[in-house]
Amino acid sequence: MLGEFLQYLFSGLTSGAIYALVGLGFALIYNASHVINFAQGEFVMLGGMGTVFIAAAGVPLPLAGLLAVLLATVVGFALEKLAVEQTRNASVVTLIIITIGASIFVRGGAQVAFDKQFHTLPSFSGDTPINILGATITPQSLWVLGITVVIVLLLQYFFTRTLLGKAILATSHNPMAARLVGINVNAILLMSFGLSAALGAVAGILITPITSTNYEVGIMLGLKGFCAAILGGLGSGFGAIAGGVILGVAEALGAGYISSEYKDVIAFVIILAALFFMPSGLFGKRGTDRV
Repeated sequence: MLGEFLQYLFSGLTSGAIYALVGLGFALIYNASHVINFAQGEFVMLGGMGTVFIAAAGVPLPLAGLLAVLLATVVGFALEKLAVEQTRNASVVTLIIITIGASIFVRGGAQVAFDKQFHTLPSFSGDTPINILGATITPQSLWVLGITVVIVLLLQYFFTRTLLGKAILATSHNPMAARLVGINVNAILLMSFGLSAALGAVAGILITPITSTNYEVGIMLGLKGFCAAILGGLGSGFGAIAGGVILGVAEALGAGYISSEYKDVIAFVIILAALFFMPSGLFGKRGTDRV
């Protein structure tokens, strides 16, 4: 019984870490520009698919992953510069439609540039499972959890200890005041989109050896990352992490103890419950005026 529970828990933590990274991307962009970027899932897809095809061209896997992250980052820059910046004063609904349109455009471009097939990557350090109290966890799951923790710690250091990180925080709190003290708000917004895209791409690379990838994989991962961000409190980095972990564990336990057919439904039941009973999420700010 304990082994079965731990098995579901390990699976949930692995999925939750990926949702947390995607949710962090939503939180970063929302904090900086109050835009909900529904193209976030496509950055996950670009990370996985880009790494697969760059590695297939003979590039070593670590370098292929780095190049895929750079590709996603450039796409993030382009999205902010060519779409969001041009319509920054538009309504929330208009901005949402723009990011949904960008998502469809990127997905279509990936279908043409890559293909429609499912692809996978080799595990970073083998496939021999590790036994823990009757449950097993794969080395790739440990990579997912470990790299997620490292990224969270690096982001914490970046936002609290560096001038650039503090400039992003200042812009998120009050763009006008940030401009008055000499912060280039446009550059900060551009960087936020690039950083968000890089986070999504890393998530895509980490999960591809476990679940495989194709040009449509970003749809569901993007929606679940959005659920994690909403559950934790849209705009809260810590909330996105907590929301991702809660969502991943709830999914795994629900699939294990109820039915795997309801795995994807659980995420949307949770987000509906959060919107009804905790509109600001677990750690969100009260009184948010743009959602």
